[in-house]
Amino acid sequence: MQQANIFKLIHAVELMNNENIKRFTKAFPYPLGISPILVLLELQKKGPQKQVELAETVGYTKGAMTSIAAKLVNLGLVERLYDENDHRTIRLDITAEGKKALVIAQEIGQEVFMQLFEVLNEEEINQYLHIQEKLVQGIQNRK
Repeated sequence: MQQANIFKLIHAVELMNNENIKRFTKAFPYPLGISPILVLLELQKKGPQKQVELAETVGYTKGAMTSIAAKLVNLGLVERLYDENDHRTIRLDITAEGKKALVIAQEIGQEVFMQLFEVLNEEEINQYLHIQEKLVQGIQNRK
């Protein structure tokens, strides 16, 4: 019985995530998914980085990172910085437009999640928070 309920829970979480992604994507004015947004966030936090470094940090393949970088550059959200001493060394850096896109992404993300959780009362929110914290702790203990 517990295994059946776990599969129902997994399915419910997937439905919720898919709906949140659809709502976010519809409201976000840039043609981007979560992967490029995570790259922008990483560049904002740590400054200019090589694509290889970014790929490792965010957990993408070099090929995926190349595609993400090209898209971000084409949208003007990231720029390529060339090393004067070694032209083979190229770093990516977030632009002012990229920072603006991140602010918008965070605002929309908060709005989408607020809409999601507004069906819960305070006690249910506290229970859900406790469960999420327990799950995160379980993941961290397995590392």
